[in-house]
Amino acid sequence: MEASELGTIVHVGNRFEARIVRTLEHDQEAVWRMLTDSSLLPQWLAPGDLSLSKGGAAKLSFPESGTNVESIVTEVDPPRLIEYSWSSPGEPDRPLRWEAVATPGGTRLSLTVGIPDDEDIARTCAGWHAHLEMFAAAMEGVPIKFPFERFKAVREAYRALVP
Repeated sequence: MEASELGTIVHVGNRFEARIVRTLEHDQEAVWRMLTDSSLLPQWLAPGDLSLSKGGAAKLSFPESGTNVESIVTEVDPPRLIEYSWSSPGEPDRPLRWEAVATPGGTRLSLTVGIPDDEDIARTCAGWHAHLEMFAAAMEGVPIKFPFERFKAVREAYRALVP
């Protein structure tokens, strides 16, 4: 695996913060649509609904694992930025920040995720790494299932990056 495919992990206060960046050969509007359109979310993430207004709902449901995310959009600036927590009420805050920046010939998509330092940041990064592979495939019109074998291999690579 290319080291450039991996994100970065830093320890900030009592949490880890990871950043994963991908360059996509699709325009910013198309990337934004895949990132936020409820009808497209199941192709790369999970069924759900993301409000495009600050204070609106961010709801995702993962039927296979039984995980449900019920959160609030904390920042939004279409078609460039959306931020919400990857948590449900009563759970620690796990903020997600998606940034889609237009570049010549495409879009740079950045994901920044924070989790408490007593949680498995390597697992979190590997999961998002896999979902970003699914995102890229969905952008090409060929959605794929969660790449579990890739997830396991990438998890070990991320373990080596944990500060």
